[in-house]
Amino acid sequence: MKRRTGWQRLAALCGLSLSACLVACGGSHGGADAPPPEVDMSPVAAEPRSNGLPEHWDEGVFMQIFVRAYQDSNGDGVGDFKGLTSRLGYLKSLGISGIWLMPIHPSQDRDHGYAVTDYRAVAPEYGSLQDFQDFLQAAHAQGIGVVTDYVINHSAADHPAFLQAQSGADNPWRDWFVWQPSLPGGWSVYGSNPWHFHRSGYYFGGFWSQMPDFNLRNSAVTDWHHDNLRFWLNLGVDGFRFDAVGNLVENGPNAWEHQPENHRILRDVQTLVHSYPQRFMVCEAPSLPQRYAAPDSCGSAFAFGYQYALTSAVKGNTADLQTIADYWLTAPAGMVGFASNHDSFAGDRLADQLDGNLTRLKLAAATYLLQTPRPFIYYGEEIGLRGAASLTGDPRLRTPMSWTGDSTHAGFSTVRPFRALSANASSAHVAAQDADPDALLNFYRAIISLRNSLPALQRGRYQNPVIADLALAFERQHEGQSVLVAINHGPSATRLSLSGLPHSTRFVSRWPTEAAAPANELVSHADGTLSLDVPAHSLRVWQQVP
Repeated sequence: MKRRTGWQRLAALCGLSLSACLVACGGSHGGADAPPPEVDMSPVAAEPRSNGLPEHWDEGVFMQIFVRAYQDSNGDGVGDFKGLTSRLGYLKSLGISGIWLMPIHPSQDRDHGYAVTDYRAVAPEYGSLQDFQDFLQAAHAQGIGVVTDYVINHSAADHPAFLQAQSGADNPWRDWFVWQPSLPGGWSVYGSNPWHFHRSGYYFGGFWSQMPDFNLRNSAVTDWHHDNLRFWLNLGVDGFRFDAVGNLVENGPNAWEHQPENHRILRDVQTLVHSYPQRFMVCEAPSLPQRYAAPDSCGSAFAFGYQYALTSAVKGNTADLQTIADYWLTAPAGMVGFASNHDSFAGDRLADQLDGNLTRLKLAAATYLLQTPRPFIYYGEEIGLRGAASLTGDPRLRTPMSWTGDSTHAGFSTVRPFRALSANASSAHVAAQDADPDALLNFYRAIISLRNSLPALQRGRYQNPVIADLALAFERQHEGQSVLVAINHGPSATRLSLSGLPHSTRFVSRWPTEAAAPANELVSHADGTLSLDVPAHSLRVWQQVP
């Protein structure tokens, strides 16, 4: 049974929201009778139902989208839900089956969204809650699932609960956050002291003074987070990406990351999310992702570390080519791949890392889209978008999407965008690449289409990797179907020798599509071995046939 505070129990008996109950009962600011935060914090009952999406939708390709930077529909220079809805046809043409939205809630930062002020509302600049529901319905009609960011570790300092907690040690919201009466010693989190002064004591905020950490040892806090998740699941959201899960609980200055309690908290969340049919969740834990991908934790996590080795291998590092060849042999089933994202610590935009080299961009995309489970594309990656030349840090990576060659608005808005455009916005844009068969955009479309057409590439077991020089080959196998993939990142043709394949089996070419006989067919030997000749800077894919 879910535990409730006394006020929550009284609210339920009265048939009121928690806020209405406390106001009606005469709560006052500060002290034991403090009124609740001025946001909805009432209990939410589960309403599990199917989302109607295709089976295995969550094993396809995802697109990570920053709503603020994707498409402005109302001419205020800020992206919004209606603008995003208008681009669903484009996303469908790309072949994705899932969308991850960076935080959509009202936030103190009024930009990236990770300082949340209301967990059951949407940022007003993005539109109304109805606009979001309309977007969700339209995405589902296209067979696309929607995963939203959820910030479980901390709130905004402007969150009403934290504003109440500041009033004193006797405030009922005090224990929702982590406080000490005096400054603790010996602490350093990411190079900074995580304890911040307020006149009533010191509070813990590991990432920023304006993002105080929740006290996740308090069952009332975790119960409330569960209610928030049910709120969005009941609306039809298809799952969540959980931010900063390595930092949920701290046990001292030398034990502030990856504590055992984190996994219990996430296991309970996973149970909740998966009680709704066809839902998915994934976690961010950059320094220990494989532990959080385990079934007794989050169950899925981003493969941090892989993306660094990927770009290094594409640029010619043979040691890192071996790293990515071996990575998926031991990675838990819940690991998901990516090449870049919204955080600068994860690397620059892919086009910046590879200096805009079209051949390398294509081969990098082919590698991670065909090698990894549930690959996540960062918006704009598919057109080779670079960061903004005039910006640094994370904002450099979070620029408006480039739809046209308009050097002022890039087709993103009809007015000056909220942020500087990408450095190559006027040359790398959808309009220029849409009809060009050799463009990066159409390469992404073709590779994703190939992946979607072969179950072995979507959810097959990864096995038999081999490298020679700068060439990599591997097998994906699913329910008796085997697919061979060979990618040569080097400037010279390379021969690869594979073993452990199905014996005396015929394979036909699936990429390139124009391959002619005899290059379009391979036959493994009776001992399951096979030699592949892979041209320089090329991709080859073969499918097992009867």
